[in-house]
Amino acid sequence: MADTMQFDLVSPERSLLTAQVTSVQIPGADGDLTAMPNHAPLITTLRPGILTVDTDKGVQEFVVTGGFAEIGESLSVLAEQALPKADVDQATYDALVDEAQASYTHTKEAGASVDDAAKLLNDMVALAGSIGLTAKQPAL
Repeated sequence: MADTMQFDLVSPERSLLTAQVTSVQIPGADGDLTAMPNHAPLITTLRPGILTVDTDKGVQEFVVTGGFAEIGESLSVLAEQALPKADVDQATYDALVDEAQASYTHTKEAGASVDDAAKLLNDMVALAGSIGLTAKQPAL
């Protein structure tokens, strides 16, 4: 039984981490989960949240805004946006909420269902508490 598994975190901009890991806590759209070596194969979507990666060099945390995780013999996370948690300050967080707000407004003006856009916006607002920042209130 393996003690570690291969992990890759990538966003459209760059590869953020490639490492052997003992566990990864994933903010899944259907609930948080922890992937470890020998986890059952699974593909899940991500919600905005903190991705916590446990490596032999310590714990690393990343803020993700959505994407997918594919768990098999290895774990690949394809994030819409991902940043090291330490790099997310109030201005960066506010910009992420502004993007979610713009998406919500655009969807509403187009006359489409706003359920997914509203959930994304609310998840982004809730993320502030997880990273120790002041929540920016949305205009719904």
